[in-house]
Amino acid sequence: MKLVIIDYGAGNIKSIQFAFKRLGVDAILTNNVNEIKTADKVIFPGVGEASSAMKMLKESGLDTLIPTLKQPVLGICLGMQLMCNSSEEGNTKGLGIFNVAIKRFTDKVKVPQMGWNVISNLKSDLFTGIKENEFMYLVHSFYAEKCEEMIAETDYEIAYASALQKNNFYGVQFHPEKSGIEGAKILQNFLDLKNK
Repeated sequence: MKLVIIDYGAGNIKSIQFAFKRLGVDAILTNNVNEIKTADKVIFPGVGEASSAMKMLKESGLDTLIPTLKQPVLGICLGMQLMCNSSEEGNTKGLGIFNVAIKRFTDKVKVPQMGWNVISNLKSDLFTGIKENEFMYLVHSFYAEKCEEMIAETDYEIAYASALQKNNFYGVQFHPEKSGIEGAKILQNFLDLKNK
């Protein structure tokens, strides 16, 4: 299997690479358009600030490539947020794959949300074998509002979409690569997805 992790300068991609290595898959880190197009599966990671990450995507032309991909694509953390319409972080226009806006938690709660929280209302092959209210590891100050494309929700100040899916595109707000056995299972489920 050819698994590509998009390397555009935003994110702790080593931990994702190691997580797949533990599952027996060597992921290729690249921003090469042909490598990404010919991959069986694509990971779109991201840690950092939305507007600067979006700028890096535009500079490499990946902002136009990613929405056209036909194989399963998994956005993680900021990667998922950039797949949405817009983000309040840096007033950023996103890739528009998921029809939802990214908002900031208010100061009524500790921001960022950092640590373990549960995912519920699971609805996707991505969560095969994962129980309701399983704990996942999160670090974020911004969240996707609940929407039609939501496949998991989490509660922190309000209920929000902690995972999204539209066609071959998947996104998770949590870090499966840091979420122990259950997180590894989600990554394995992603590897097992059939190409549409």
